[in-house]
Formats: sequence, C-alpha cells, structure tokens
Amino acid sequence: MRELSCLSGREGNEMAQPLTDIIFDCCGVLVDCNPRLTLEGLYPPGVVEMFFDPDDEWGFDYFNAMTDIGWSQERVLAQYELHHGPAVAWIHRMYFERHKLAFAGMIPGMAKLLKELHNSGKRLWGLTNFTTSYLQEAMELYPELHLLQDIVVSSEEGVRKPDALIYQRAIGRFGVNPSTTAFVDDNQRNVQAAERQGLMGIQFTDAVQLRSTLERLIG
Repeated sequence: MRELSCLSGREGNEMAQPLTDIIFDCCGVLVDCNPRLTLEGLYPPGVVEMFFDPDDEWGFDYFNAMTDIGWSQERVLAQYELHHGPAVAWIHRMYFERHKLAFAGMIPGMAKLLKELHNSGKRLWGLTNFTTSYLQEAMELYPELHLLQDIVVSSEEGVRKPDALIYQRAIGRFGVNPSTTAFVDDNQRNVQAAERQGLMGIQFTDAVQLRSTLERLIG
C-alpha cells in the first residue's frame, strides 16, 4: 500500500475543493476500546456477560452513555445501585477503576496513517463520545493521538453524537469548512449526522479501507 506522501489536492469530480481537514472518532477508529477487558479474569465469564448485557435497559450501555454526557462516576454508581443493588454496583466500580485496561491498542495501521496525513499538511481533529479522563488515559498510552490539533469530547459538551449540536460545536471550534472536511466514524448514524452538517462522512471499517477512501478523495 503506497504512502500518502503527496496529498496536495483532488483530481476528479467528487469534491470541488481539496480536502483540508479530517475529523476522527476515537474508539473504534483510532483506538481499539474493549470494555470487557476491564473485568475479564477478575470475574467469571457469566458475570461479565451479565454486566455487559445489551438488553438490560438500565445496564452498562445506558450508564456508559450517561458518562459520555458528563455524569460523574459517583453519580453513575449511585443510580446503578438503585437498579442492580450494591453487589453488582461494585462490579461497575471495578470497571471504572480498571478502565485503562479497556484500551487494547491503536487500531492496526492508524498510527502510521495519522503520521502520514499530518506530514502531508492535513489538519487532524477529534470528535468523540468519551470522558475527558478516559481520553487522557488513551493519550498517555498512544502519543500519536497528540497529532490531533484539538478534540471535542462529549462529556465536556453535555451532548453526544449523533446530536447535531456537537457537530456544530466542533465545526465552529476547529474553524473548518465542512465542504473540505472529512468525518470518520465507525457508527453509521454518526456518519449520517455529520453529513447533515455538510461534512463528508466516511464510515470506518479498517485502516486499509480508510486509506483507500482518502486516496480516492484526495487524488
């Protein structure tokens, strides 16, 4: 796969202007985030399955979304205990305390691609449903994330993707032109929401696919 060493402008008709900026999601695009790693080996598999049950209305997925919009860990634990009792709430506390274990590494190929895009002069940004503390953990582990000039984090904004407001805030804060800016996310709803704000949406599957898409867009 050739390096993106000459990203100077697009040929073809897909964009009237050259791509100048790329906004990245974090988990699932740049970083491999696997929450189960925080509890595997600490509790039996059945307990881990119970804790992460996607069908639990008041389970992990719900409260993870609440942390994304700024709920504190203590608020989450208090509310979680009301629904599940103190014993299961303790498991959630262990999840919080061991969260750094959820990071399984950079998504293969993405560290190299970030460096190439940065070296080519493209401006790189982040827009993530995450907490500030989790993002800081990831940035300590993966220095390539510092190539992002700025990152809008949902917990700081009190709103998360795919709400239109968080895209509008990112566009304004970064000072980007949506018509020359790509947005990369692994979630289709988030990509579609970005497109409604005029951004060029790219649904991420892996670094090979993203590299190919960017080569086609940039020329």
